Amino acid sequence: MATPRTMLELWTTLGSTIASFMFVWAIIRQYVPVELRRYLESYTHRLLDYFSPYIRITIHEFTGTHLKRSEAYSSVEAYLSTNSSKIAKRLKAEVGKDSSKLLLSMDEHERVTDEFNGVQVWWLSSKVVSLSRPMSYYPEPEKRYYRLKFHKKHREMITETYLEHVLNKGKEIKRQNKQRRLYTNNSSSSIKYSSRRQTLWSHIVFEHPATFETLAMEPDKKQEITEDLLKFSQSKDYYARIGKSWKRGYLLHGPPGTGKSTMIAAMANFLSYDIYDLELTAVKDNTELRMLLIGTTSKSIIVIEDIDCSLELTGQRKKNEEKPLDSDKRKKEAGKEPKDEGGSKVTLSGLLNFIDGLWSSSGGERIIVFTTNYVEKLDPALTRSGRMDKHVEMSYCSFEGFKVLAKNYLDVEAHPTFDLIQHLMAEALITPADVAENLMPKTATENAHVCLSNLIRALDEAKDLKKNELEKVKAMSSDKHKEPVKVEAMLLDQPKELVKVDEMLPDEQEATAIL
Repeated sequence: MATPRTMLELWTTLGSTIASFMFVWAIIRQYVPVELRRYLESYTHRLLDYFSPYIRITIHEFTGTHLKRSEAYSSVEAYLSTNSSKIAKRLKAEVGKDSSKLLLSMDEHERVTDEFNGVQVWWLSSKVVSLSRPMSYYPEPEKRYYRLKFHKKHREMITETYLEHVLNKGKEIKRQNKQRRLYTNNSSSSIKYSSRRQTLWSHIVFEHPATFETLAMEPDKKQEITEDLLKFSQSKDYYARIGKSWKRGYLLHGPPGTGKSTMIAAMANFLSYDIYDLELTAVKDNTELRMLLIGTTSKSIIVIEDIDCSLELTGQRKKNEEKPLDSDKRKKEAGKEPKDEGGSKVTLSGLLNFIDGLWSSSGGERIIVFTTNYVEKLDPALTRSGRMDKHVEMSYCSFEGFKVLAKNYLDVEAHPTFDLIQHLMAEALITPADVAENLMPKTATENAHVCLSNLIRALDEAKDLKKNELEKVKAMSSDKHKEPVKVEAMLLDQPKELVKVDEMLPDEQEATAIL
């Protein structure tokens, strides 16, 4: 049995050895060149591996130049979140699909043991902190990784069976725990000057309740859209066979209040996709636009709302390109150098490449959605087939759409006023948003009859307004000796190809804008 004196001598010797090692290591770090140190470290690792009976496999979070997160890493993370939460001592928690439940997973520098077919393996979670400059424009992510360690006699079983099991199980767990997110892009200035390591995208939990069942739209049109979305989500092999990136473009166009944003939410809920709401005016240039695209994940919807208002990307490209050149020329002639006024420098060419250029093939299973109130203002290059594959007109509320809203807001499927409402809707233009506003009870005493009466009054007003504006436009056309067919067609909600705003007289264009 060791005496206290013997134990004291042992600890003294151990302490001296550690101190000597630390002193020698400090001398080496100070006087030995970095290149030589790295060579010695590499040689030492190879020497130890030669005598070690264990094999190590490292799975990094990012590969290449850190442009895209590794699918293998996220699958291992999901797998270990289930298998390690009961034995790991250091865990990290995040909200899962059910917001009332936390998902636990391994924290950094934690080690756990796993067993597969009687074989024991060890997993280590770790990271390497980046030494990039703090003011770097695009902060480099921390280099996280998982390291798998196992005995070399099980090499074939681990590499061929166990790793496949981990990836498949991890993907299944991710699908079960996935919580949809709504992303928005951060402005260039906030990324550049932020004291924190801020990324290009920020997100919140996506909790919009919209579905196609609650969407105010004709049933056959909803069925057409849902079938198209379902077919797209199941067509990975088809897109690969025809040599096309696995993506699809949607153009939602129509007057304000017709449900374009609600349609996007319903699409995301139908497919269980994330939404990336891209604000073009916050994007510095085409390079940053490509970085944002790379930062999106598969199974996502990339949205640019009000594309006609975002930037100077609508029509008359030559005219738009000449303006800044002429301005710069005038400044040079006056002896002044043109100043960089900041703002977004995203071009139409950059946006087109974002949609279907080479960089758009960096990921699969994406839907790109543009919304606009004025489809005729968009450049044809944006709306052609192959970029915006499906054009969906979000029109004024129909009687079928009204019945959906009546069921949603009042839980009413039939009422004596329905016939009158159907007749008025055929003669008035009213958006689903206005219908919903009138159907929503404002007080506890308002019942279905009161709300439907409010809607009838709103329809009467919309009918009178439409009639008055039509008569005003006819009078304008008569004064100018011009047929009012085009404007009348617009007022009567006729096909858009009959309406050519550019061919109207100024008074007619003003009247159309009012409507």
